[in-house]
Amino acid sequence: MATVNLTEENFSATLADNDIVLLDFWASWCGPCRTFGPIYEQVSEAHPDLVFGKVDTEAEQTIAGQFGIRSIPTLAVIRDNVLLFSQAGVLPADALESLISQVRELDMDQVHRDIAAQSESA
Repeated sequence: MATVNLTEENFSATLADNDIVLLDFWASWCGPCRTFGPIYEQVSEAHPDLVFGKVDTEAEQTIAGQFGIRSIPTLAVIRDNVLLFSQAGVLPADALESLISQVRELDMDQVHRDIAAQSESA
């Protein structure tokens, strides 16, 4: 699957309808974003079962604000509506592939139990 432009109109549905969603927060004026964009696109082609979303931080300031984006590019990974990863900077393709493998291997039942336990103790 190629990358998908996410907006306020399709953002919530995209997260709700897909198990794993990667988010590339970017802007057209950002040099590092232009470096990461082709890497992100290339890796997306190898994983047609995942959603590789792109969020233009200039056009979608509300979404960027919800994620506390302060630096771009920022990559975020959500699985089962849980934010598992968020990091600013350019990731090389091999690091992005490794991250995807780690996210796929996570025991999400355990993650949800851990979240519930933290909520109860708070």
